[in-house]
Amino acid sequence: MTDAPHGARRESSRRDWRAAARAWGPLGNERLTTSNGLVLLVLLAVETLTTLSLRSYLPVHIFLGLLLVPPVALKLASTGWRFMRYYTRNRPYRLEGTPRLLLRMLAPLLVASTLTLFGSGVALILVGHGGGLLLSLHAVSFGVWGVVMIVHVLAYIARTLRVGPEDWLPHAEQVVAGTRSRRAALAGALLAGAIVALATYPAQQAWLDHRGEHGHRDVSGARLFTSYAHSTAAGQPQ
Repeated sequence: MTDAPHGARRESSRRDWRAAARAWGPLGNERLTTSNGLVLLVLLAVETLTTLSLRSYLPVHIFLGLLLVPPVALKLASTGWRFMRYYTRNRPYRLEGTPRLLLRMLAPLLVASTLTLFGSGVALILVGHGGGLLLSLHAVSFGVWGVVMIVHVLAYIARTLRVGPEDWLPHAEQVVAGTRSRRAALAGALLAGAIVALATYPAQQAWLDHRGEHGHRDVSGARLFTSYAHSTAAGQPQ
């Protein structure tokens, strides 16, 4: 009689542990990565479209680029966690199998170009002048990032469209523990992005005004960026 409640508590603890393991294990990680990827797919598509006419949409390009920083950081964190758990021989992650060889080879280049692209973009606003070397670095990293991102999107688009909405559907086929925490993480990243973009709005306007006054000094950098933007956008999957 006295052992029954103790046994029930132990069984309840095991269930709680299993639920936590699923929430932060491969299934939960995949849900967070794909739902965030679905949001990024839309936002990055709009961001790329603005490069087709930067003269008209440069303010939108800058604002959206700053808004994207926290969601991109969340994506790097979730994929970095999966990478770390797999290569530290965590059994559930090992059972999921290895990514395809081409994607593993491109992953360091994708991460490096992403960090360079967004880092140089943020630095351009913080430095407060029209461009120069930073603008050229931003343009080159955009070209590299665009090519690698096309491969990445084509490889994962089917899984992202299939799994990405699952945490947000009221009647999902499979419920994975940790839904609320994953929703909160994604919503928090988007809210943080909006705060960053709005908080830096005066700096964005100052950069645009300075660029307008001294645009003739950065013609080569602007042309380089436009050239990369057009060539990358032309290769975007429809």
